[in-house]
Amino acid sequence: MSLPRLAIFASGGGSNFQAILDRAAAGGLGADVSLLVASSASAGALDRARAAGVPTEVCGPDDDPSVFTDKHAIDLVALAGYMRRIPPDMVASFRHRMVNIHPSLLPAFGGSGMYGARVHEAVVAHGVRITGATVHFVDETYDTGPIILQQAVPVHQDDTPADVAARVLAVEHSLYPEAIQLLAANRLTVHGRRVRIQDA
Repeated sequence: MSLPRLAIFASGGGSNFQAILDRAAAGGLGADVSLLVASSASAGALDRARAAGVPTEVCGPDDDPSVFTDKHAIDLVALAGYMRRIPPDMVASFRHRMVNIHPSLLPAFGGSGMYGARVHEAVVAHGVRITGATVHFVDETYDTGPIILQQAVPVHQDDTPADVAARVLAVEHSLYPEAIQLLAANRLTVHGRRVRIQDA
């Protein structure tokens, strides 16, 4: 039985993309990493994809990304720091087959404008004691899709946003491949806003 074909969408250096590649190479992902879509030709994730022999596409601001997922017969999509909004038609066509990772415990510190360092700056500014990472299904609004997995990390009183970012990123690198593995194994069912994980 063939594995589901997974596309990763990324805009930056691609450390989460690399974590997913590493899990796939170790045989624990349950999906074939079949495509990397980058939002610009300068995205560092492209170099990681080429080194791993993963096909790549660069999606310009006026391009329809579904052209690439159709071209490569993609079954599942994972957004990994992709800084461009996915068109609603594509979100609908990949309903409950497209996931995203966010560097906070949603619904806190999410939504439009909350990405990257901005999230960790807000976490420190608000004085919260716990933050973390969330993997969720993608819907038509930023960071509001049903939550699949979360993992918390502490925020210490002398932490800088960079300290928090490093702690959260380390968690992301294990949490995201785990969530993709559950999705690829068809072990996730969605009931309203709640996601149930079926036994293996």
